[in-house]
Amino acid sequence: MKVILQADVKGQGKKGDMVNVSDGYARNFLLPKGLALEATKVNVNIMKTQKAANAHKKAKELEAAKELAQKISKCTVTIKAKAGANGKLFGSITGKDIMETLKKQHKITIDKRKINLNEAIKGLGTTQVEIKVYPEVTATLRVVVENSGE
Repeated sequence: MKVILQADVKGQGKKGDMVNVSDGYARNFLLPKGLALEATKVNVNIMKTQKAANAHKKAKELEAAKELAQKISKCTVTIKAKAGANGKLFGSITGKDIMETLKKQHKITIDKRKINLNEAIKGLGTTQVEIKVYPEVTATLRVVVENSGE
C-alpha cells in the first residue's frame, strides 16, 4: 500500500515522502496513529502543492538572505572602547556588542549567535567578522575598534 508520511518514521522515510509499506503495517500502525495518509489522488496532489509552496518559500528566504548579506558586507561598524597605552582594551568586544552596534548604527537586526567570532576582540584596529545569515549564505562585516579617549 502506498502512503504519504506525515512524520518521520524510522526505517520508512521522512515527512512528506511517499513510500510503499505492507497493508497491515499501514492499517494497524501508520494510519491510526496519524503518521501517514493513504496515497489517493487528492492526497498526492496536496503533497505536491505543499512541496512546491515550501520550495518557493525557501527560494524567497534565500534571496532575502543574499540581499541582507550584501547589505551587511557594505557596512562598517565603529565601536568605541577604553584602551590602554599599548592599544589593548580594558575588557573585550563580543558578538553581543557587535550586534547592538550594528542595530544602532545601521538598523540591521541579527541574532548574536549568527556572529562568528572565534574569540572576543581585545585590541584596537579593524577586524573582519563573519556573520552567518542563512545556512549557505555568509557576510563579512568590518568592525573598527577605536579608543574612546576616556
